[in-house]
Amino acid sequence: MTPAQAPIASVNDFVVKFANVNGSGSASANELFAKSILRMGVPVSPRNIFPSNIQGLPTWYEVRVCERGWLGRRGGVDLMVAMNPQTWDVDVAEIEPGGYLFHDNSRPMPRSKFRDDITVIGVPLTHICNATYDDPRQRQLFKNIMYVGALSALLDIDPAVIETLVGEQYRSKPKLLAPNVEALRLGRSWVREHLLDANPAVEGGSSVDGLAGTGIGLRVQRADAVGDRIFVEGNAAAALGCVYGGATVCAWYPITPSSSLAEAFQKYCQKYRVDAEGRARFAVIQAEDEIASIGMVVGAGWNGARAFTTTSGPGISLMNEFIGLAYFAEIPVTILNVQRGGPSTGMPTRTQQSDVLACAYASHGDTKHVLLFPEDPRECFEFAAAALDLADRLQTPVFVMSDLDIGMNQRLCAPLAWDDAHAYDRGKVMTAQQLEADAEFARYKDVDGDGIPWRTWPGTHPDKGAYFTRGTSRNPQALYSERGADYVYNMQRLLQKFETAKSLVPQPVAQQSQMPARHGAIFYGSTSPAMAEAIEQLQVDGIVLHTLRVRAFPFPESVRGFIEAHESVFVVEQNRDGQLRTLLVNEFGIDPARLVAVLHYDGTPITARFIAGAIAGRIGAAFSRREKMAQGAGSGRQ
Repeated sequence: MTPAQAPIASVNDFVVKFANVNGSGSASANELFAKSILRMGVPVSPRNIFPSNIQGLPTWYEVRVCERGWLGRRGGVDLMVAMNPQTWDVDVAEIEPGGYLFHDNSRPMPRSKFRDDITVIGVPLTHICNATYDDPRQRQLFKNIMYVGALSALLDIDPAVIETLVGEQYRSKPKLLAPNVEALRLGRSWVREHLLDANPAVEGGSSVDGLAGTGIGLRVQRADAVGDRIFVEGNAAAALGCVYGGATVCAWYPITPSSSLAEAFQKYCQKYRVDAEGRARFAVIQAEDEIASIGMVVGAGWNGARAFTTTSGPGISLMNEFIGLAYFAEIPVTILNVQRGGPSTGMPTRTQQSDVLACAYASHGDTKHVLLFPEDPRECFEFAAAALDLADRLQTPVFVMSDLDIGMNQRLCAPLAWDDAHAYDRGKVMTAQQLEADAEFARYKDVDGDGIPWRTWPGTHPDKGAYFTRGTSRNPQALYSERGADYVYNMQRLLQKFETAKSLVPQPVAQQSQMPARHGAIFYGSTSPAMAEAIEQLQVDGIVLHTLRVRAFPFPESVRGFIEAHESVFVVEQNRDGQLRTLLVNEFGIDPARLVAVLHYDGTPITARFIAGAIAGRIGAAFSRREKMAQGAGSGRQ
């Protein structure tokens, strides 16, 4: 280590990253590590970065430890647990100056593979496993648990907490409990005996001399910063939201990263959608493809069931024709889109916000669809339930735009809340009694100016209220018509319905400091945690920024007002083409120059450092240009 570079020292505020090989069984060990810190009262935000193959390719698991509660990716790594030779050079390069490298030193490595400005900690995990276990698979699995034990000693994590978690994990498999606890203790004991107490030098970088009995400069200290928050994946929360929102039908086709949502819905239904006689009051259908799944959902919605499908970008592409049918025939459909990297197969196991335009205008012809943008698992729960209400109320497809970062990673969030007095909004559905009293029922007629017509469910009345549902043009009475006036009436009424939706969707959340600001920022969805921290970083640099978190499309007029109130507005999103920015320009007719795109699309979740750096750089460049112009103008007057 260079004399000027001291080791990083931090309590309850650092980033640990595990570099493993997919299929090695490391995921459960890494999760055990994250949960043990959480159990000590310190907030964590883990992210699993995994390949789309079964095994063999690199995988990473990043854990942000932050007592202050920042849950977005910070950027940079303070402690790298390098267990994959394939990615060694890249992993070592990612460590912050003064950081730490933990690795299996069973086989010696040349000094050129290390850095002088980091502390290297070697533990002979393979040697210990080979001496302890005979079975090759056991050696691999227990090596993962062993490094968790070693880290517990280095970071001062309470071993009792980890052993309790192991007990909970293997409650139903008691034969595995003792071996896992033994592996934990082996790793912990070796570190205490050979590193913390004996303090030998380690290869490369600096040694751990002078740290006897205290671990490294990174420490976990018990705190009370978690509160009543829960730790849950967005997909599981969304599935529970569908249950509470009244969904009884789910038709889906497996696709990463949305499959676990449908699987969770089935699990919850088996608990909450079974009557006293044990009969299922739900239908979960794994269709032959995405086209069939959306077709089933459209049919169920037409019949009056609350139905949804869950998919990702490629599935949306295949569903387009049925989405257009549901929009034009005005059938309630809820679509939960857990976005991933595209186009085509793209990056199936990486996150992006890349389906915004594809969903907003899905299908051919003129369409506009309602989109909801949850920021965390709690909003996944709330918005999934709300989407079912909105689909019924508006008689139209409604999209919940989650993504892989929210859907497949466990996140701390406020407890899920539900009002048992909540009454489902089924919208304008005529009863048999209403049909008897209404001699002029017309399926596609706007009777009160909100653009939403009345409908009936099949079998409501033996003689009245029947109509032909078609994807072709028709008149207000649902009779086939190619008259231009009838077509325009329907299309304008659908626009009016979309206008009505502006007051029904979740409203934007504004955060404005007491100080005036020339610049604003608009963001949405999973960008939110990193954005919150970036705003604070910018304030430290003297940059005041007003922000607006957009939670739905169509955009309420307050979004236009926010843009007009600022000289320029940064639109922060995770795609290449600035899709939300395009939507804002298209819907409001705003000068595109006023909306500055801040784009991150490498497949990893956006970081606070990236956002703050991009915005500060743009503002600094603009300030520099103004200064030069002012100087030029001044010299011209002289």
